[in-house]
Amino acid sequence: MSASLVIGASGGIGGALARALAARGPLTALSRRDDGLDVTDEASVARLLGALDGPYDLVICATGALGTPEKALRALEPDAFLDQMRVNALGPLLVLKHALRLMPRDRVARFGALSARVGSIGDNRLGGWYSYRAAKAALNQGLRSAAVEVARTHPQAVIAALHPGTVDTGFTAGFAADKHDPDRAAADLLRVLDGLGPAQSGCFRDWRGDEIAW
Repeated sequence: MSASLVIGASGGIGGALARALAARGPLTALSRRDDGLDVTDEASVARLLGALDGPYDLVICATGALGTPEKALRALEPDAFLDQMRVNALGPLLVLKHALRLMPRDRVARFGALSARVGSIGDNRLGGWYSYRAAKAALNQGLRSAAVEVARTHPQAVIAALHPGTVDTGFTAGFAADKHDPDRAAADLLRVLDGLGPAQSGCFRDWRGDEIAW
């Protein structure tokens, strides 16, 4: 029976993913709130993931932060920008760095990280949201690069950037857009991730499985 690892399991989407995966088989669920896992602190990531044995056929990093989206360039603040980079780009890549040893080399193993459509450069028609957009774009590039490298040691690995849509969690409080139920969003994300094979490693997909422009 395959085992799964969820990072960010105390969040809205992470919690829903953990619930769904617990019904499938063995699950390890870690979060900052419950376990002190700070994805921006490599020592924290190394300590907690270093204590695990694996193997995990599925690893999902469901961490992230929005901050205060900038509506104009004049609102851009260096510290806020760097905070977004640490949480949304660096954090998931550090998780992948330390989770890779837990992923099997002799069969399909999947790693998914929550990205966002606003991280698409090709799909950016509204502007604004400088820090969050840049951080998610950086995450996408990092995952794409990692997919190339990881394929050399884990030829059946799948690395994917996943856009969950606007999900009804504390993360999106105040958003007027139609929102997805967290459990439905988790089911959609798992369906998409399950359907990806090594040939699609390094992709950027939404909850429907559609490709998103880089």
